[in-house]
Amino acid sequence: MSKATIDDVAREAGVSIKTVSRVLNGEPLVRDATRDRVKQAIVALDYRPNASARRLAGKRTYLLGLVYQQNSSYASRVQAGVLDACRDRHYELLIHPCNEKGEALLGEIRELAASRRVDGLLLTPPISDGAGVRELLDELRVPSVVLSKADEGDAGWSVDTNDRHISRQLIEHLEGLGHRRIAYVRGHPDHKAMGNRYRGYLDGMAAAGLESMAAPVGDNAFESGRRCGKELLGLNPRPTAIVCANDHMAAGVIRAAHEAGVSVPGDLSVTGFDDIPLAGQLTPGLTTVRQPMEDMAHTAAQLLIDRVTNPGMENNAHVLDSALVLRDSTGPAPD
Repeated sequence: MSKATIDDVAREAGVSIKTVSRVLNGEPLVRDATRDRVKQAIVALDYRPNASARRLAGKRTYLLGLVYQQNSSYASRVQAGVLDACRDRHYELLIHPCNEKGEALLGEIRELAASRRVDGLLLTPPISDGAGVRELLDELRVPSVVLSKADEGDAGWSVDTNDRHISRQLIEHLEGLGHRRIAYVRGHPDHKAMGNRYRGYLDGMAAAGLESMAAPVGDNAFESGRRCGKELLGLNPRPTAIVCANDHMAAGVIRAAHEAGVSVPGDLSVTGFDDIPLAGQLTPGLTTVRQPMEDMAHTAAQLLIDRVTNPGMENNAHVLDSALVLRDSTGPAPD
């Protein structure tokens, strides 16, 4: 059986080839009923656009680039969301892990944007926080969308979560359990998107009429959480709860508590952020925040394709809600 062509789709849907092309490219000015009819024809005929022909027909490559920190814990979830959106819009994806600490970062991004001729780039922290990255993309006129923007006031192209609000809810949860001495372990200072999590902690403490405690700075890794945990457990009086900027550092705090003979959650409640697989595997299970990472990535990819397709679009920012995941690492404050 021969492969379906764009002409077959047009005949099946009762529209012109140009209309089918507009639907495939996500262009506006197509009525919803017509768009649905074309999509139904595409599915019925199992039509697959010819990528090479599409590239020759226009100025686009129908290729997106995903730039993320190598060895990041969230990479697979981001990839899954982006790939799902690319399939929906008949785009291909180029995955590019790199090192945000490397001196060649800007050169890598320049080469990816120019030589490989991607239509646009998706950036994730901490790559998107790197000095000069956003300026370089503006200089190259490469459309981009950021997951978890660095600055709360940034109205640029981004998909974010309600980190500040949900962090405040974490404090409300702990305060409701009777905790009054609640400390915080901050994330890497160069990872600017984590700033909203700490601001949410401060908001929650102020709203509860509590005085904020020491907030040592980690580097997002297990050992730094362990170090910060030891520091906080050495305070007098020590905290009855420790909120951590991510799950890896929360695991380090739990290890420090175990080494100090401090029971979790009997003597100390601990919370994390991100809900990585480790959070549910720890003993006790970690109370944390689950981010809708796949949905964020899917939305970001759709937004980038819309931006590529419609260069005149105004800045667009989306905020998706995270959710508290209550497990056994939090409990009533000790007497």
